[in-house]
Amino acid sequence: MSKNFAAMSQSIISAIGGAGNVAAVTHCMTRLRFVLNDASLVDGEKLKAITGVMGVVRNEQQCQVIVGNNVSHAYAEVLKLLPEGLSGASGAPVKSKLTLRRIGAGILDALIGTMSPLIPAIIGGSMVKLLAMILDMTGVFEKGASTLVILNTIGDGAFFFLPVMVAASAAVKFKTNMSLAIAIAGVLLHPAFIDLMAKAAQGQKVEFIGISITAVKYTYTVIPALCMTWLLSYIEKWVDRITPVVTKNFLKPMLIMLIAAPIAIVIIGPLGIWIGTGISAVVYTVHSYLGWLSVAIMGAAWPLLVMTGMHRVFTPTIIQTIAETGKEGMVMPSEIGANLSLGGSSLAVAWRTKNPELRQTALAAAASAIIAGISEPALYGVALRLKRPLIACLISGFICGGVAGLGGLASHSMASPGLFTSVQFFDPSNPMSIVWVFGVMILAIVISFFTTLLLGFEDIPVETPQPKEDQAADAAISTPFAAAQSAVKTH
Repeated sequence: MSKNFAAMSQSIISAIGGAGNVAAVTHCMTRLRFVLNDASLVDGEKLKAITGVMGVVRNEQQCQVIVGNNVSHAYAEVLKLLPEGLSGASGAPVKSKLTLRRIGAGILDALIGTMSPLIPAIIGGSMVKLLAMILDMTGVFEKGASTLVILNTIGDGAFFFLPVMVAASAAVKFKTNMSLAIAIAGVLLHPAFIDLMAKAAQGQKVEFIGISITAVKYTYTVIPALCMTWLLSYIEKWVDRITPVVTKNFLKPMLIMLIAAPIAIVIIGPLGIWIGTGISAVVYTVHSYLGWLSVAIMGAAWPLLVMTGMHRVFTPTIIQTIAETGKEGMVMPSEIGANLSLGGSSLAVAWRTKNPELRQTALAAAASAIIAGISEPALYGVALRLKRPLIACLISGFICGGVAGLGGLASHSMASPGLFTSVQFFDPSNPMSIVWVFGVMILAIVISFFTTLLLGFEDIPVETPQPKEDQAADAAISTPFAAAQSAVKTH
């Protein structure tokens, strides 16, 4: 991958239609996500040909450019080329016919745009909790030691206050006031409100101006704060229109709080909980009926989900499941085989290819997938580019997902499964889980490696330098023209 991020970023901006065509930009773990004013201005072939760009995904008015693990460096250079104020915004709304497809795309875009900036905090917190669990399991500290309590608190902070984090991120996405969004989400986590919800759960009557309030626990949740902030963006615009200019400083925020917070408590909050619970119920009902087969299917489908961005749909479900039960046993185990298979397939490509540039790309992608669990460089830079290695990965992902399901593997974190993060699948009550984890990892690399060699792939030809004889002939031919041009300039 190119280390000249400034030059690469300039080429990317040029290929997507210039800085004036960018309505908003943000990034996730490996992708630059552009919201465009006019998608027809994008030169897709030019964009894919840029050194350092591993792939391009286009959807409606959004263009996603995959640049790998160093995306933050490219993002910083991109921001230098754009007007201030575009970072993280959702861009101007595009007026078009409302269809189920557009509604679905809008929901997915809102979910991805909100959750992507939060992933580092969630992964960091979950890994700290995992560290505390290992220290407790190995007896380094006594049971209930203050060090363990503090470590657990550090790790749990991102989960407990997740509604506040979601509200802040969603406020950027929906272009509404962040402080108001945080304040309203804070109401749902206020100790007095939590106490009221506990009383309501015990059967006591809890009302707000005569309206009964449903007992809901909002800590560790995503959907309620996301829906609440989306609604806030419309409430804020409406209140801004009806309040006199001389009273906006105090009356506008007061009215917004008095309107949005009760709606969140009475309607949006419970509705969001039901939606989130419903999604989780569907996913894990399938798991309960199909068992290991559901993990196998997910393992085969995971690279395809990543290609479309649909894998982020499972983020709220994974977060909530881990927060409530301490582990997740369907989606995360399927990723072991999917990620490591992409790494093994890339190793096979590096072994067989005659193209030095492709070999270097494949080795770097394999290291990223196997060691760190970041599979997009291997997916876009190798598998999808050569096609047959992707088929090998789907086969291997299915087999290894089934093995992970049979082994009953479950994750205590939501870090991308790889060698460094394999500890998240260790179960203190089941020492054999360590054997199952490394068994699945080795199996994924071996199966994908040999399946890729068996299926083969069409190698990218190496550009051979022009022979010296041809260069001399070209020079001889060009000499008269050069002389003629010189004579013209002289006259």
